[in-house]
Amino acid sequence: VQLQASGGGLVQAGGSLRLSCAASGSIFWVNTMAWYRQAPGKQRELVATITDGGATRYADSMKGRFTISRDNAKNTVYLQMNTLKPEDTAVYYCNANIRPRWSTSDDDYWGQGTLVTVSS
Repeated sequence: VQLQASGGGLVQAGGSLRLSCAASGSIFWVNTMAWYRQAPGKQRELVATITDGGATRYADSMKGRFTISRDNAKNTVYLQMNTLKPEDTAVYYCNANIRPRWSTSDDDYWGQGTLVTVSS
């Protein structure tokens, strides 16, 4: 099982980016999916989560600007980021709670991270 994130890049302040993260491998079930981010010199922080039923939760600083969504048929989670600010510059990581086909329990998996740079 692996997560592959994509969509990062350089954008000017006020611009938008859409991140994607696809889970692949021998998967029985994908539960909650999430995005985290880690800015230089800072700890990793939660950006948003989405359950398999579509319930979402956001960090306060992202509410109204970021939208998390998912396509269960593709085991893919998205993060639409609008009105980006320089302080949104960070490596963004996807996370998913997955039940592999060979397991009877759920495990947390992480993507490799994708860099988002917002210039002022």
